[in-house]
Amino acid sequence: MKEWYGSATICFNENKEVLMVKSNDSIGWSVPSGGIEKGETPEVCCIREVKEETGYDVRIIESLFVKETVKKGINVYSHYFKVEKIGESVGINDSDKTIIEAAWKSLSELKNLKHVYPEDLETIQRCS
Repeated sequence: MKEWYGSATICFNENKEVLMVKSNDSIGWSVPSGGIEKGETPEVCCIREVKEETGYDVRIIESLFVKETVKKGINVYSHYFKVEKIGESVGINDSDKTIIEAAWKSLSELKNLKHVYPEDLETIQRCS
């Protein structure tokens, strides 16, 4: 079976809002995430994906866990990290051109959003 490795990011701002992204091929929101490229560590992938998808530089605070799932017959391993932003966003610079919006969402707003990965809601709440 094919395997895919990636990193996902939980990032809160000073107002306890979480950084979320929306892609053009989805009706839901998700935390910034993406695939690990050749030669990258999960940590380097995490930092790069947040920068591309949201424009923020981030610093990793802690490694949370690896989520294992199967999507469309592929074994998926996503490394989750809690990070903090450094400075302000320089704007979305997503080379894949899939991210159409990045926004800070409050925990109460999250409950009413459509999520690409509903299971992430619990992780976000636990990290808040």
